[in-house]
Amino acid sequence: MESQNSTTLTASQMIEYLFCHRFTYFEYVLGISQNEGNRFKVEKGRDVHEVVRNRNVNYLRKKLNAVKKKSDVYLSSPIGIRGIVDEILFFDDGTAAPLDYKYAKYKEKLFSTYKYQLVFYAQLIKDNYDIPVKSGFIVYTRSKNKLLEIKIGNKEYIDLKKTISDMLDIIEGCKYPKPTSYKKRCLDCCYKNICEKSI
Repeated sequence: MESQNSTTLTASQMIEYLFCHRFTYFEYVLGISQNEGNRFKVEKGRDVHEVVRNRNVNYLRKKLNAVKKKSDVYLSSPIGIRGIVDEILFFDDGTAAPLDYKYAKYKEKLFSTYKYQLVFYAQLIKDNYDIPVKSGFIVYTRSKNKLLEIKIGNKEYIDLKKTISDMLDIIEGCKYPKPTSYKKRCLDCCYKNICEKSI
């Protein structure tokens, strides 16, 4: 399914935007790379996904009573998003769900970035398979593969579409957004030397 927008966004780009709206401006309007590929967690996360691809993980499908599974599926949507879903689980009630692996420990808290990455993948599944997606799953590989289910409803889909629309406004309109209101995020930011951080 082809996007109707001239720009299409990935889940990683959305996560950066949720961290600070100016990531989107600096990287995708000005073209200043953040050199993310050199970060340990990014590389380790890629390694984890390679291991998962080459391991028999049917136990998860059976544990969740899924009738079918597809792995590493590239999808795109008319709302201007694209990406590879780690796994799509299909159930006998006619619904489906994304399953995402995280190189992370579960700390009794669901990060909003993890949640909306699942919503992002859920939207891709809905738009390509024309079936309901009411939840998604995260596997925390550093907590003995702890499995967490996240419910996804209309509010989450509306929030996602608003976020994507706002990102496209920045990129296609070359708009300079306000920075994050969480000043601690600025300390580790790769753009801190070129951002004046005026709220």
